[in-house]
Amino acid sequence: MPKERPLWRGPAFRLCLLSAALFLCLQLGVRRSWCPEEKPRAPAAAAGRALAPALGTEQQPAAAGRRRVTYVRSGRRGSAAPGCCPLRPPGGRRRKTVRWHIELQPWASPTPSLNYEALRFLKYISTSQISCEHMNLNSLRGYSETAKKPWSICLDERFSLIHRIRSKQCRLYSLGLGNDDNQFEISMANSGCEVHRFDPSIKSAHIQEGRHLWYHRLSIDWRDPNPAIAAHKLHSNTKKLGTILNEFGHQKIDVLKADVESAEWKILENLILEDVVEQIGQLVFEVHIHWPGFEVSGNDSAVVRYWYSLLRELELKDFRLFHTYKDLSKPQMFLKKEAFNASSCYTLSWVNTRWK
Repeated sequence: MPKERPLWRGPAFRLCLLSAALFLCLQLGVRRSWCPEEKPRAPAAAAGRALAPALGTEQQPAAAGRRRVTYVRSGRRGSAAPGCCPLRPPGGRRRKTVRWHIELQPWASPTPSLNYEALRFLKYISTSQISCEHMNLNSLRGYSETAKKPWSICLDERFSLIHRIRSKQCRLYSLGLGNDDNQFEISMANSGCEVHRFDPSIKSAHIQEGRHLWYHRLSIDWRDPNPAIAAHKLHSNTKKLGTILNEFGHQKIDVLKADVESAEWKILENLILEDVVEQIGQLVFEVHIHWPGFEVSGNDSAVVRYWYSLLRELELKDFRLFHTYKDLSKPQMFLKKEAFNASSCYTLSWVNTRWK
């Protein structure tokens, strides 16, 4: 009788051992894929901690031996929130959706009518939207004369201008043409404000008079000249206000005064479309209504609707009209017509109620 072979030497037993070993290897591989060790997981954990400040979540203390990450924050050190006018990155202003036209307000009547448009517009520029008790410079040092024109600014305590004047931190831009009265600019400079007067008629490119007053041979326009166009070469000293701010390195203007002989409508439009108006604390503009103004087209009713829409855009930007002056020394004309009991020239003053 043949001798029986041991069970462990049989092929079936060997096959069972091989299957068990293969199954054990598979189990170990699956466990490693679902439960990685601590060391491979460290980069992912570090990435999660780096994202925590950006997501606004609370950052946990770093474990001993791990590398600390330093975050660079914008704004002033120690401030809980960014200031009103943070420095912008190189390359210009904040990127916003480009606007090419202002939003026109609905017609004042069911059908376009100059009479209705004029009455609505004149009522708007003749009615103050906010009260201001202190509107002159008599209390400021160096103001000894009465200006020929009522360039009114709001010096109430609830707005920041008076505080910035006292701390010698205010800035005035004055846009003018020719031999305009500059007593207002001199008085603001004597009060400690940094004053820049832009006038294309002065002889030198830049003139400094006193410690705080500068004259610049520049004209502010609603567009920058294009050197490729021959006609624009004659206006090499003409620039947009936003361009001037970038070149001068100025982030904001406390007061913008303008007497630019009917160019004010297109300049105001440019300030609104490019959001430059948000960098201005108060506006003091002389507006002319005896004709449409430079490069303002359309019939009379459309022109007045455009004027009115511009001023309503200012209101949407939180500007409020606090003073209006009807110049009775100028011809009583409205779009070349002796009508509506209107003067050809008004001086209007607005305050930016969001200005800090």
